[in-house]
Amino acid sequence: MNNWPKISVVTTNLNQDAFLEETICSITNQNYPNLEYILIDGQSTDNSMDIVKRHKDKFTYWCSEKDEGLYYALNKGFDRATGEIFMWVNSDDLLHPGSLFIVAEIFNTFHSVDWITGLNISFDEKGRVIGADRAKGFTKYDFYTHKYQWLQQESTAWRKSLWQKAGNCLNPNYKYAADFDLWIRFFRFTNLYPCDVLIGGFRMRSKDQLSLNFLDKYEAEVNKIINAEKRNLAKPTLKVLHLLSTIKILRTVLKYTYILDLKIFARILDKIERNLLKKPTARIHINRLTCQFEII
Repeated sequence: MNNWPKISVVTTNLNQDAFLEETICSITNQNYPNLEYILIDGQSTDNSMDIVKRHKDKFTYWCSEKDEGLYYALNKGFDRATGEIFMWVNSDDLLHPGSLFIVAEIFNTFHSVDWITGLNISFDEKGRVIGADRAKGFTKYDFYTHKYQWLQQESTAWRKSLWQKAGNCLNPNYKYAADFDLWIRFFRFTNLYPCDVLIGGFRMRSKDQLSLNFLDKYEAEVNKIINAEKRNLAKPTLKVLHLLSTIKILRTVLKYTYILDLKIFARILDKIERNLLKKPTARIHINRLTCQFEII
C-alpha cells in the first residue's frame, strides 16, 4: 500500500521519565512513513526533557510548559494535529510493533469505518504483557446502561472527521472521565468497530496512576455524563432504555427462583435484551488465508 494516511499521535507527559522513552520508541521505531507525532509536556521536573531532546527530530511538534492537566494538554496537541487519523498514547503506555500500519490499512480498506479499537492489552512496569482480552463490541446502549468497562484508549483510533463532528475537543470540565465523554459523543454519529488485532496497551503501575487511584471519581463523572446524555435522547431511545431497566429488575427477581418455567422466561429476557441492544455482529479481523482484513 503506497497511500499511507497521515496518522496524528499525541502523547502527554508529566514527570514520567521512567517510562517515557519506551513510549516514544514504541511509536517512532515503527517507521510509519506518514506519522505526525506531537508531544505535550506539562513542565516536568524530572529527566523527561533530556529524553525528549534526545528524540526531538522524531516529533512534528513538542513543547514543555505548565498546563491545567491531562485533557488540556491533549486538546493542545490535537489542535495542532493535521492527520486523517487521530490517536493518543499516554507517556507510560505503549503501541505494539507495526500497529500504525495496521490502523492505516483498516481505515484505508473500510471507508465507512470511523472508529476502531483493538485487543485490550495490559503491560506491567517492565513492559511485559500481563493481560489480554478480546476487544469488546460496545454500543451506545452499553454506555447508557453503565456497561462500559473498558474501552481501552491506547488501542483506539478514529478519523479526524469524527473528532470534528463530536465537538473537536475533549471536555476539560471533566478532570477524570473526559475520555468517556468523548466516546459517548462519538456514539451520536457512528458505531465502534472492535478489531481482532494488537494496537496498544495500558501499563499497570504500582503507584501514582490517575485512572486507578481515582476510580471512584472517574465513575462519579461517568454517571454525570450519562445522565446529561440521557436528557437529550430521542423518545425511541429512551423507551429502549426503560425496557432494559425493566428487564434488569425482572432478571434480579428470577435470579432467586428455582422454578423451571421461570428459568426459561429468563432466557427469553436475555434474547429480548440482545435485540433491544442491537448488539453489532460486525468485527474486523484478518482472514488467515488471504491475509486481508474483513468485516464479519
